[in-house]
Amino acid sequence: MLSRLKGGLDGWVRGCGSPDVPGASPFPRGHPQSRSRRLRRRELVRLLPGVFVDHTGVPTWRQRAWAGIHRFGPEAALDGRSALQFALGADWRDHRPADPIEIVVPASVRRREIEGYVVRRSRQYAATVLANISPPRRRIEHAAILVAAELDELAAIQLLADVCQSRRTAAGRLAEAAGGLTNVPRRRWLIEVADDIASGSCSVLEHGYLQRVERPHGLPVPSRQRQVRAGRRDVDYVPYRLVVELDGRLFHDLAAQRDVDLERDLDATVDREQTVRLGWGQVYDRPCRTAARIATVLRGRGWTGELRPCGAGCEAAELWKP
Repeated sequence: MLSRLKGGLDGWVRGCGSPDVPGASPFPRGHPQSRSRRLRRRELVRLLPGVFVDHTGVPTWRQRAWAGIHRFGPEAALDGRSALQFALGADWRDHRPADPIEIVVPASVRRREIEGYVVRRSRQYAATVLANISPPRRRIEHAAILVAAELDELAAIQLLADVCQSRRTAAGRLAEAAGGLTNVPRRRWLIEVADDIASGSCSVLEHGYLQRVERPHGLPVPSRQRQVRAGRRDVDYVPYRLVVELDGRLFHDLAAQRDVDLERDLDATVDREQTVRLGWGQVYDRPCRTAARIATVLRGRGWTGELRPCGAGCEAAELWKP
């Protein structure tokens, strides 16, 4: 017989008796709702072996996701981007409906992949999968870390920030998840980013400025975390009266923190110093362009050094205006 899938508004059915779906009996021959009859009438359309949709249109992303769970079940769960999509909803900025559906199963389970689906086996299935929710899926913090590990640094930071801002998990849980996923690339860096998000600091951004902007382009060595009246300055080129503040806030900050920043900027103006604020994009996405601009400002304030390219293809030298 046929049964409507969970999440019934998705509007599709599967053959409970298909040999491809474990733990069910075949369709009774001659049954008024037999599979073959409904297929002939186009009341059912085969989506995957043993899984059917009850319309003739293009299956939705959610239907494809549910189909994968039932095709690779009974322990199949959504993984990676697919798990994040169900957790974050249609407003997730990085939703890619044309991508393959990602599925995770326990390490002891073997499933043959089929077109449109990616199946992973995980030894940490029990600790990282919510098997009793609808649909079963990897926990949001573990899915986020696994996806972020495959992205470039700026995209990874944006993803982790989006997940935290969604209020479906917390930065501390992201760091804990990264610590438990021992085979994840750049695990230490991901933990540091999650810790920065949790604390509101931007030490990862400060390190990025040193390693990506300042040092490889030959900028002068500044004072770091220099104490002033209104707090500490991230990067202070004292001889040239130039202050670089690294703004690592990834979403709306508190009014109190904004007030502290404005107070610090005001003090710099009183002292006839110039303040430049940089964010994640300037440091991680456009470091060469940023180095050229900082060097131009420094030259205008008395620096006599020379900007150098960080390597082949560096655009800093072309953009520098001494």
